[in-house]
Amino acid sequence: MFCFNSPKNDDEKMQTIMVSVKNTLSYLHYSPKQINDAYSKDVYKHYFEMIDPGKRYFLQSDMDEFRKHETKLDDYLNLGDLTFYKLTVDRLYQRYDEIDKVTQDIFSKPINLQEDETLTLEAKVKDVPSNKQEQYNEWKKFIKYNILQEMESMNSKEAAQKEKKDSVQKYKLKDTIKLEILTQDQKLKKATDEVKDLVKESFTRFKKRKKMDWFSVYMNAYTEVFDPHTNYYSPKDKDDFDTQFKGKVIGIGAIIQEKKGNLFLGALTIGAPAWKSKQLSEGDKILKVKSSPKEDAVNVVGMLSDEAVRLIRGEKGTPVTLTVQKKDGTIKEVTMIREEVAIEDTFAKSITVSSQNGKKYGFISLPSFNADFEDAKGRNASDDIKNEIIKLKSQGIEGIILDLRNNGGGSLTEVGDIMGLFMNAGPYVQVKDGNGKIQTLKNKQETPVWTGPLVIMQNELSASASEILAGVMQDYGRAVILGSPQSFGKGTVQTFVDLNRFLNTEDDFGSLKLTIQKFYRITGESNQRKGIVSDIQMKDFFTYAEIGERYDDFALAWDKIPSAKFQKMTYFDVAALQKSSAARLAKNTNYQLLLESAEWREQLDKEETITLNINKFNELMKQRKAQIEKFKALTKYENGLNFTMFPAEIEREKKDEAFKKKSEVWMKNLKKDTYLQEAVNVIGEMKS
Repeated sequence: MFCFNSPKNDDEKMQTIMVSVKNTLSYLHYSPKQINDAYSKDVYKHYFEMIDPGKRYFLQSDMDEFRKHETKLDDYLNLGDLTFYKLTVDRLYQRYDEIDKVTQDIFSKPINLQEDETLTLEAKVKDVPSNKQEQYNEWKKFIKYNILQEMESMNSKEAAQKEKKDSVQKYKLKDTIKLEILTQDQKLKKATDEVKDLVKESFTRFKKRKKMDWFSVYMNAYTEVFDPHTNYYSPKDKDDFDTQFKGKVIGIGAIIQEKKGNLFLGALTIGAPAWKSKQLSEGDKILKVKSSPKEDAVNVVGMLSDEAVRLIRGEKGTPVTLTVQKKDGTIKEVTMIREEVAIEDTFAKSITVSSQNGKKYGFISLPSFNADFEDAKGRNASDDIKNEIIKLKSQGIEGIILDLRNNGGGSLTEVGDIMGLFMNAGPYVQVKDGNGKIQTLKNKQETPVWTGPLVIMQNELSASASEILAGVMQDYGRAVILGSPQSFGKGTVQTFVDLNRFLNTEDDFGSLKLTIQKFYRITGESNQRKGIVSDIQMKDFFTYAEIGERYDDFALAWDKIPSAKFQKMTYFDVAALQKSSAARLAKNTNYQLLLESAEWREQLDKEETITLNINKFNELMKQRKAQIEKFKALTKYENGLNFTMFPAEIEREKKDEAFKKKSEVWMKNLKKDTYLQEAVNVIGEMKS
């Protein structure tokens, strides 16, 4: 049933992928859907939300033609029929060409910002353009809106520079600040040129995008209707996922940036091959890439950055040659040996924090539950956290704050290993498969590294493995959870299934990331949709936005299973901590102002239309600036905490400029963190 012969061309490849995806979904998904007309309608709706979310490209005549297929997408999936995919993608490329010419025509004529027009910002209340004239008018409005935004950006920069200059002159300091006051007409011209370039670049990128890339989007319309975490990954998408998950890449250690149709070197990683060559610099234009000595150099001028990145990446220890144009116009060929380059932003890091009463605590930031299953020496989150705890203990800390904010998850097994760093052995999660079989996963370690006070920070973007860890530590009573009223609410487990395992071929057909299980807290409650409710609840900018599993139409439902056997601890009095924190937060003027700012920003995001008349637009911006002035205190706020880096990191800063800059930004943000301030207050009151 799953076996196919090797496809001969792209069409056969796509057809094979479709049928293979359908079979894999039907037989292996945790909660398979019926492939019928109702499913087809959901896929149809989701597909157009993905390929034309702003309703700017397709006309009503296109949608009328497409609608004939609305209940046939289930049949197309069963048969591997590309009719609908080809029709929509060919039409999309046709519209790209037409609208590219339309925008050029709009820019060739004077832009009048005195007309009394409005632009609809919210796609849900918008109709598809009924004809080409209406589409022309919509694009004209869209361009005007972008020009007005660019002009407003110039006004803001001008005001900021003027404020700095006035301050310098007031205190009779050396004046090196350049202040250029432009007239409104000059700003209009400059903004129009800028937006013209941006629009031109976007269409250039659109047209370079291969049709197979759109096929991935098409397949994800099918998979994501099963549930939002079931996705089709093309081979290159899977490669990107693996790189992020492991936290390392084999390459030269340089960011590749696209600017006006050309590729340039961005920041170079200290110690990586590009930096060690001493011949490459940020801003060099990349002309050619030679992936190996046996291959010809490939001209990358006009290429998309992700395609060039794939030419540069390769096997560890192999050579790659870049031909670059330096800023002085000289051309250089630089050969480097590819190395393993760590993506440090995915790894745990820590710092000591001292409260105003002089008590010292450890702060650990964990961006992801990274793991490298292929390399026994590869980095993983639990080992990294263990090392950070040991470093912090050497500094004489009295408690640890573990920050899981914005951590979207990762490896499930890492949760048990991290739990074992803070407490003795015990169950940490229950997992149920599609057949209803329940398995309890247990941490078997009996040698915790830290047994003192522990606070875990979370927000609405803390998901999956983050929620398992926070939930189990809360259920045992081992940690206080501080942060948003509830976390993201992802209570499902995924695995990758390589599609070519079912095919008689050496080709790579990509993979399906497939939901195969749901996980449950040791109490038996699902994290799905509800997430983890914080002990100490602090609202933030995300609280007022529609973020979380509960807002997704296709998310699986919440349910409950029997509790696992576990022994609850009584480490601290949660009710007393809640009462004390609530009293503090009620008096915390910075926190109250932050909440007011968050509500105001969310109201702005919900505005469905905006004026395109420059006078009315400027008046609106003036009103918003007056409101923002009220929130300026938030940017000047400091929490009064003191942070100390480890001696080895202070030494590293002297040699590694990039590391130094990142550390400075991190510490600057920590000093402004209201939530961390309250975490320190809470941990200071925790008593065993």
